Amino acid sequence: MASRLIRSTGIAAGIAAVAGLGIGYAAGDPVRPTDIVQPRKLPADLCDRLGDVSLLLPKATNLPWQRTGNTEVVCSVGVRSQAQPTFTAAALKVRITPYGGRAAGAGQPPFTPAEMAKQAYDRKPWEVLPDRPYPTRIAKSTEAGGQSWRVSVMVVRADLVVQVDYEAHPITEAAAQQGALVLADRAIWEAK
Repeated sequence: MASRLIRSTGIAAGIAAVAGLGIGYAAGDPVRPTDIVQPRKLPADLCDRLGDVSLLLPKATNLPWQRTGNTEVVCSVGVRSQAQPTFTAAALKVRITPYGGRAAGAGQPPFTPAEMAKQAYDRKPWEVLPDRPYPTRIAKSTEAGGQSWRVSVMVVRADLVVQVDYEAHPITEAAAQQGALVLADRAIWEAK
């Protein structure tokens, strides 16, 4: 009786091993680091490619872009009101982030760079702006009785996410929004 139990247990273990091996082959090989796509490299002159933004700054101001970062690039320029003869100021920041892939759960194919970028975009709780060539979110706030506006725009295209933060006074809401949107579209175009 004991030998029969041992033999039955051995057969059951053998069937389980063969079934497990078959399921393992059906599920495919595990994800290797080489299967995960790395983020793309952005051009070294990306900030310069964004062009002249003097129309978004106080009059008679022509400052160059300041660049920081290599994988994620941040281009910024700003004019403080203390540096101006009139009460005007502006600050502009463009953050361009190329996403790479990421390992998913066990037995799952890795997330693509486009899926990772879309996840980052979807996490922003900002208002969705309709009728745009690429998915766009926007957040706006005002101070000084509507004379000062801060507009933040986020745009996603494939594996790229661009966020533009534009703050200026005096400026109208429409002008601030239009300036941020144009710059976001230009950054998407120049980074592709």
